[in-house]
Formats: sequence, structure tokens, C-alpha cells
Amino acid sequence: MGAPGTRPDAEPPGGPSGPDGFSDRGDRSGSGGLPDRGDPCGPDGLPDRGHPYRPDGLPDWSMLDHLLGQAPLGMALVDTELRCLWLNDALERAGGIPREERIGRRLSDVLPGLPVRRIEEQMRMVLDTGKPLIDHEYRGRTAADPEHEHVYATSFFRVDKADGQPLGVCYVVTDVSDRWRARQRMSLLSEAGIRIGTTLDVQRTAQELADVAVPGLADFAAVDLREPVLRGVEPAPGPVAGDISLRRVGQRSAQGDDRESQASVGSPAPVRPGSPAERCLVDGRAVLVPVLDPDNIPWLARDTDAARRARLLNLHSLMVVPIRARGIVLGVAHFFRRGTPDPFEGDDLILAEEFVSRAAVCIDNARRFTREHAATLALQRSLLPHGLPRQTAVEVTTRYLPADERAGVGGDWFDVIPLSGARVALSVGDVVGHGTHAAATMGRLRASVHTLADLDMPPDELLAHLDDLVMRIVDEEGAGEAGVDTTALGASCLYAVYDPVSRMCTLARAGHPPPALVRPNSAPEFLDLPAGPPLGLGGLPFESVELELPADSLLVMFTDGLVESRARDIDRGLELLAGALSAPDRPLDAICEGILDALVHQPPEDDVALLVARTRTLDASHVVSWELPADPAVVAEARTRTTDQLAAWGLDDAAFTTELVVSELVTNAIRYAAGPIRLRLIRDDTLICEVSDATPTSPRLRHARTLDEGGRGLFLVAQFTQRWGTRYTPEGKTIWAEQPLTPGA
Repeated sequence: MGAPGTRPDAEPPGGPSGPDGFSDRGDRSGSGGLPDRGDPCGPDGLPDRGHPYRPDGLPDWSMLDHLLGQAPLGMALVDTELRCLWLNDALERAGGIPREERIGRRLSDVLPGLPVRRIEEQMRMVLDTGKPLIDHEYRGRTAADPEHEHVYATSFFRVDKADGQPLGVCYVVTDVSDRWRARQRMSLLSEAGIRIGTTLDVQRTAQELADVAVPGLADFAAVDLREPVLRGVEPAPGPVAGDISLRRVGQRSAQGDDRESQASVGSPAPVRPGSPAERCLVDGRAVLVPVLDPDNIPWLARDTDAARRARLLNLHSLMVVPIRARGIVLGVAHFFRRGTPDPFEGDDLILAEEFVSRAAVCIDNARRFTREHAATLALQRSLLPHGLPRQTAVEVTTRYLPADERAGVGGDWFDVIPLSGARVALSVGDVVGHGTHAAATMGRLRASVHTLADLDMPPDELLAHLDDLVMRIVDEEGAGEAGVDTTALGASCLYAVYDPVSRMCTLARAGHPPPALVRPNSAPEFLDLPAGPPLGLGGLPFESVELELPADSLLVMFTDGLVESRARDIDRGLELLAGALSAPDRPLDAICEGILDALVHQPPEDDVALLVARTRTLDASHVVSWELPADPAVVAEARTRTTDQLAAWGLDDAAFTTELVVSELVTNAIRYAAGPIRLRLIRDDTLICEVSDATPTSPRLRHARTLDEGGRGLFLVAQFTQRWGTRYTPEGKTIWAEQPLTPGA
């Protein structure tokens, strides 16, 4: 017996060969046709058959039988019908079947716990081709150890007769269970390193942990995390104390039905007193329950539902491993065996701890990202208005769609800014880029627009100041250096001021798309505004356009992300926008949704800011004005007219304060300014008192000393009103003051 092609030309000792090359087939005791092990032995322990080699140089069968019979590897010889002719002691021990019961029988007759069909297919292939097969691995159970599954590596080679015809197949069997399990563990760890932590999402990472564990390690795996972890909060280090609140965030069953689970993904996962999960969380150590017996385990017996599931589904072995990273217990991972008959062992627990520890780092990284992302998102969202301010000049609805949904806010913005005299400023802008840097730059520009708007600057002057600011930002960020860029450079802005009393709207833009306007009973149009350069380029002035808007006119302001994309040019986008404005009488929310449905495909390629405003007016019933000569005697007349008008409006409660304000402002105009003087009262949500004159100098609030005879006028105005200020006009200036009105006034 040797390599393929070995020919036992010599007859085996003990008699002539039969047609199959062996001695009388009736002798199947002992070695199955080879010399009887009961033959007398010589002083060296070998059968006393003379020399170990015959004169023709071929090996003596009796000596080979004795040597191979003591080999540590399992060996056997089968005939062309795959019936066993001979096996050694090692294979007899490994199979657990006595030699007498195996000789003359096929493998499928005596070892049904092995994948015998596949093994016999390999034997048949070797018989047919003559090519040896090395290290064919298979798993199975034998009578020698029926409680545990073993892995065997078997090599097959053909043995030929003297005439070259196949005699049978010899095979060598090695138990490689330990080596195979070590290789499987390394493979599982490698797979865990690849498949766990592919994202920075806590729940996805937890599910990846369960997916990797099944079926390579367990038949069912579940991952429960502490509630603070899901919110990105860092739990206190050390063992868990007090009330333990977990939530199921991932699970996987080899059966595909998750019937093993008491909790569904996303629901609370109760921690039973005395359970391995509680011990694991408190002690921070893994727990192995090799035999999960509901009748003999107190914590399981108390949990009737879990005990019922264990019996029904044959959940017979359990491991619970803490998910711990950087000294913090984040949760626990449960591993059950159900279909796999072998219980968990110490090596399985070591393996579970190893890849759970890797997953724990990924989960903690995802938790940290969740916390940092939430903080960044909150900061970025704070840069946009949380709610639109109360004002009566226009009805407004807005929409904001970021290109980066994870970032939440990009570089686009919109604003509604109440101004003095019941006016309102509308602003829409766009900073180049997306994400945190663009949002930070947007926040600076938006704050600057607010500050400049409070100074009541005309739109063209406001954009000029904003242009200067952007150039300073560029200088600060070193945009002039090679390889350095800034999101501020090239920003665009559209700014409009609407006066509901005069119905006049003044607009200017800096590199921004023109707004759409829909007058009542008219088709949509895009206003022909001077384009102006983008912010930060400098050198060119900005121009304003003033136009009258009838009541219920629709003004639509937007950023270029709404109308421009890779799929269409801006002209096509403007055409679609005009079509979406064909029914301007609808509610503003419906108009906004119609615009987005027509132009935006989720997610948008660029940030989108949209502001839709419907104009209102304040008619003569809410506004009254008088021209006054620059004569001190007119102050009394101004007070009288004021009280009479307040009485007509039913605002007698505001008469005293308003008389005081009118008296002080008119007196200041007569004393320090030039005529003509105009007094105007506006009844809006507040009572607005305005005094205009032809002098551009602004009054200054000062604190008069005790013995000063004057200088207290503006101080009194500031004390008795809600707010006051000055705005400049082409004719001079206007000093205004607002008072709150009592509800129902």
C-alpha cells in the first residue's frame, strides 16, 4: 500500500490471492483479509514471517499491517464497491465502531452521523480518475463522541492491482477540529472587522454586530443599548448602577423569524433581576450559561415568557457579553444556540468578547458622532430663524431644503425683518458650498444683514456694506493665499423693503436670481433688476429699483438651487417656476409645496431657500398725517390732533403717553431741525408715532444732570415707549416711536 499506482505483485503471505488481489475473502476477521494479528511474533514484536521484505523487493503485507495499524492517523482501505477491507486502530477509536462491525460494510452503513454521501462521492471520483484528493474537510459526529461535532481532513488515493486495475481506495483521516475552529474564529474576527462599523450610525452598527454573529457563532443574537447611548449622551464610566433602561437596537436569527426574541427592534428590552444581562451590566464581565435549563435556573424560571420560549424553541445555551468601550458599559449582546446542538464553550466566549469589543469601539465612535453631529446641527439650525417675526406688512411662508441632509443647514438663508413704520425687509442669500463652514459664513452674513437693516439703510447701500464685510472675511480667512478658499467669496443676496402704507417695494440684488412677481389678475413675471456683482468682488456699485405693488401681490424670492441643476439650465427652471405660480390665490403653503414638487427632486443637488410673500396694505383708516409749520405754537395743536385721532380709534388709554411723545418729538424738530415738519400716526399691531423734518442730523439720547433745564425729551420718549429710533430719507430724517396696544384695541 503506497502512492497511487503501487502494485502488490506478490501474494500476501498466508495463501494465494483471490481475483481481487487479497487472500481468501472469507477471512474478514482482524485486519480484513490481511495477516491475522494472532500470528506468532518474533522477539522484535513483528510477526514471525521471516524477513520484512520478500526476495523480489516488495513489502511484506504482514509487516505493513503491523506498522500502519499503530499509526496515529486513522487509515482504511475500501474496495471498488466502497466496502471496508481494512482499518487501523486509530480509525477504529475515532469512529467508535468495532472493527468487526465495519469490515465488509460501507461507510454509510455504520457512520450515519457523517456526510457519508459526499465522502463516498469523493471515493468514487478517486477510483474513476486515479487522482488523489488531499485534505477534504467535512464535519460530523461519530459513535466515539456523539455529543460533539468534529471536523476531519481526509486524503484519498487509489490502490491498483498487479494488472493495473483499481483494487480500491485507501484514505487517511485526521481530526482537525481544533485547527478548523481556530480558523473559523479568525475568519469571523476578520469578517467582523470588515462588516462592523461601516457607518457612523449607532443602530446600524448594532445591527451589523448581530448580523456577523449569526450563524458563524450563534443561532440568534440580540444587541441592547442603554438609552443615553442612542441619544449620543456619554453614560457614567464604570459598572451600571440604579435603574437600568435598555432598548433593543439589533437582532438576527438563523431561522429568519426572530421568534427567539422577547423584544422587537426599537422597543424597550427589560432587564430581569438576577439575569445574566443584569450581572453583565453591573459587573462588566461576560456571562456563559452552557446549559440553559428553565427548570434549574432561578432567574429563567421566574420569567415565564422567556422560559416558555426556551422550551418551545430549544434555546439551550447562552452567552451575554458587555458592550464596553473606554471604560463605559454601553449595553449588552446576547448570543443563543438553538439549531446548533453543541453548547457554547469557553473558547466561544473568548471569541464573542473579542469581536464584541471591536464592535463596542465602533458603537462608541458612532455615539460620539451622534453627539457631535447633534451639537453641530443645533448650532447650524440656530443660524436660521426659528420662527417668522410678527408683522402685518406681508403674509410669508418659507421653505429650506439642505443638499446635505445630515448637516441639516448649508449656506442658503432667508429672513423677514420688521422695520420701523410698519415696513418689512425680506432677504434671501446664498453662500458657496455646503456644511458647517458654509453655515458659519451664512450666519455672519445674516447677522450683518440684520444689523444693517436696523439702521434703515436703502437696499443698495446695505448690499454695498455687505460687500465690504465679505471682503474683510476673505482677508481674514486668507483667501488670497495659494490653495486657500473661502465660502464667503462669491456669495449672493437679494434684499427688498416693502412699505404697506405707500405700497412701494424697493429691491436690490448682488449676483442673485431675480424674484418672481405675480400681481393680482396678472401672469407671473421675473423682475428686471440690475444684477450687481456677487458679494466680495468690490468695485461696482449696486442699484435699487422701486415699484408699487398692489395689495395681494405675490413676491417669490429664492436661491439658485431651486431653479438650476445638472439636469436643466436656469432658463428651464425659471419656466417651471412660472408654471408653478399659475394659481397665486391658493394658500401660501400650497404654493410653496407646488413649487417644490415642480422643481426639486429629493435630495436637492444644492441648498434651496424659498420665501413667498403676499403683500398687504394699511389704508387711510389706519394711517393719519399732518403737515406742521416750524412754530412752537403748533405743539399744542399737534397734541390736540393726536388725542382726537386716538379717540376716533378708540385708543383713549394711550392718549397720555402719546401726547407726551408727540410733544417732545415735535418740540425737538422745531428747535433743532428745519421745516417742513410732518406728524404721522399709524395704527398697526402697535401705535407708531413719527415726526419727520428736513434735517439729516440725528438726535442723541443723553442723561441730563439734576440742575439741567432741558435734555430729557428723548430720555422720556425711550422710557415711555416700546422702542424708538431714527431713519434717514432723501428729504431728511424721521424719528419714530412705538407703543404696545392693549389686547382688543
